[in-house]
Amino acid sequence: MENREKTIIRTSIIGIIGNIILVAFKALVGFIAGSVSIIMDAINNLTDALSSVITIIGTKLSNKRANKKHPYGYGRIEYVTSTLIAMLILFAGGSAIYESINSIIDHFQNDTLPDFKIYSFIIIGSAIVIKIFIGLFFRHQGNKVNSESLKASGLDALFDSILSLSTLIGAILAYTLNIYVEGYLGILIGLFIIRSGFEVLRESLSSIIGERFDKEIVTNIKKDINQIPGVLGSYDLILNSYGPNKNIGSVHIAVSDSLTAKEIQDIEKSISGLMYEKYNTIMTVGVYAENNDEESLTIKHEINSILKDYPLVLQIHGFYLDKKKMTVTFDLVISFDDLDPLKTINEIQDKIKSKFNKYEFIIQFDQDFSLS
Repeated sequence: MENREKTIIRTSIIGIIGNIILVAFKALVGFIAGSVSIIMDAINNLTDALSSVITIIGTKLSNKRANKKHPYGYGRIEYVTSTLIAMLILFAGGSAIYESINSIIDHFQNDTLPDFKIYSFIIIGSAIVIKIFIGLFFRHQGNKVNSESLKASGLDALFDSILSLSTLIGAILAYTLNIYVEGYLGILIGLFIIRSGFEVLRESLSSIIGERFDKEIVTNIKKDINQIPGVLGSYDLILNSYGPNKNIGSVHIAVSDSLTAKEIQDIEKSISGLMYEKYNTIMTVGVYAENNDEESLTIKHEINSILKDYPLVLQIHGFYLDKKKMTVTFDLVISFDDLDPLKTINEIQDKIKSKFNKYEFIIQFDQDFSLS
């Protein structure tokens, strides 16, 4: 975790230094040439430097120790910083459109054109190369350490390089052909930047709300748990993210009803250790006892036959036949696509009772947290 924090901070500092240099050179060229687009490009780079500062602050805060008020830690602050960066991206896009419209109005009213020099093109061209490097570097580091803030900043930087490219094209056309296009290019790029901002905002807000974990991760976790001796199956896997690499979850496992409490405890400890060491997850383990006598298998087989008519029933588990209480209990995982899962359960229950009327069937409805 410490290496992750250092990587994010180091990358952000590189971004701050690079953007401050770009701000200085672009602002100088913009004021000398009288180019609104280059001045706005410089301001945009200033917001990029600010976003890197926000990333550093967010990373520091997210690694604060858990306490009584926030026992799950502060990891989700990183998602908040991504939201703030998205707001900066939207501001930059809106500002680019606003200033571009003013530039177009000024051009038609006063027939003004920026006065570019050769060195202006060299500086703008160099700025494009630097922004592409910063964008790719941030994206690479963000993917490497799973930082939404770095990935958002990287995407912003790549869009900025396109904005700078449009500025360069406008400058060349104004210098060589005396044609005004920078205002129109600024509006077009501003719209692209706003779209980028909304995408970053959508991603960060989705993380704050809580997303389904990647199917590959869920599959690997269940595979690892099922390989532990004594585990007959793993179900009801729930994972809650409290920031990158900070998860708390729960899972039910099926075990033979002949195991002792000590044997079950050993299995539970093995699962908890595995989840903490390999998946950075604090895991609570529940237990389903299974019996596999002939009558139990017959009833279970018949239930599975009935469930073939219900494609939105994704899984049956936790099956147990209690002959003393004359009850059969099991859980059904039903897809979110089923708009009336309780109706589905009642239908299934009626069909089962018609075949095995001497037992009471208790069916538990489970949400589809990690299957589909």
